[in-house]
Amino acid sequence: MPNRVEDLESRLRELEATVRGLTEELVETNERLRELEATHEEDAEIETREVGVETDRSEREESEDDTANDIIVA
Repeated sequence: MPNRVEDLESRLRELEATVRGLTEELVETNERLRELEATHEEDAEIETREVGVETDRSEREESEDDTANDIIVA
């Protein structure tokens, strides 16, 4: 009987170690996920700003083209 108790206690220690390891991995994964989400949000904000700048440039170029066409047509 003592052998069975020792086996169960040994198995319990193994399972506890596994749970601790998995918990640490989960915490690290969550931290990494937060970092990636923050980076993604920053990239999205930068991309939005860049699109806004490109739109401004395009509008200016179109305006300049219209002005040039008006001069040629007039």
